[in-house]
Amino acid sequence: MADDPAQARAAALAARVRAGDPAALARALTLAENGCEPLMRLLRPAAGKADVVGVTGPPGAGKSTLVSALVSAWRAAGRRVAVLAVDPASPFSGGAVLGDRTRMGAHSMDKGVFVRSVSARGHLGGLAAGARDMIDAMDAAGWDLILVETVGAGQSEVEVARAADVRLVVLAPGLGDDLQAIKAGILEIADILVVNKADRPEADVTARQLDAMLALRSATPVRPVPVLRCAATTGDGIEPLRAAIDGAALAARPDRPARRHDQLRHLLAEIMARQMRAAVLDCPALDSVLARLSAGEGDLDGALADVRSALDASAARRDQT
Repeated sequence: MADDPAQARAAALAARVRAGDPAALARALTLAENGCEPLMRLLRPAAGKADVVGVTGPPGAGKSTLVSALVSAWRAAGRRVAVLAVDPASPFSGGAVLGDRTRMGAHSMDKGVFVRSVSARGHLGGLAAGARDMIDAMDAAGWDLILVETVGAGQSEVEVARAADVRLVVLAPGLGDDLQAIKAGILEIADILVVNKADRPEADVTARQLDAMLALRSATPVRPVPVLRCAATTGDGIEPLRAAIDGAALAARPDRPARRHDQLRHLLAEIMARQMRAAVLDCPALDSVLARLSAGEGDLDGALADVRSALDASAARRDQT
């Protein structure tokens, strides 16, 4: 309703976000992280314009330092950059050390840089559960380049492939079995492979191994994936990497509407899955169904049918009232 105070507050906040107010964006990101659909309903139509660059790879590869160096390079080129950095959460407390804010402290006084660190909250796939909405909020706020740094948990971090226009997979030499950490799943999503800490003597070996793995990929023709070397701490190789990312982002722009369609399709499925999970856990008939199942009466298919029937009956009663 137009006179709903909550809706009015969401509309006022959305207007401030779209006007580029950083304080409003910070508030909007908190709400987006927690699934505030009334706000996102107002922001999503303004999203879909930014270049989104995903940065993933195993822990210790220097992703945060690399992101900071890339931000400096883009700022020198006159671009405004927003960063969404996802940190791992404790499986016990759920808390996280948001260390990326410290690593990117050099940009804290730059109004052309916006950095937000969030906890993954146990969400698998390398991103936080509300990451897609947070990217959309940054996009709606007018940030034309958004860097998304994943948790750094290894092979499962393929969710960034759907969220980003350009995907960087970062690897550093001397991490043990480097290629085992990324070869299953994560290697296939890369648009650019980056060997960071390239001032180490093992960097050449790592780069050659990556080139060999790319050559052994499926016989089906795939897009060429460059292997670039850099040293984020010294700045060596950062400018060629920045230029390669800009070129890949430019090439990806014509396909952005199709990717946006796919992103929204999966977002809708994720929202429905969360709602269904909540409905099942709150279903009054669930305890009795579980009691029968635990006693060996029936099977999972029957239990699912019983819960579904109970949910349908509850929905029918709500429709009648």
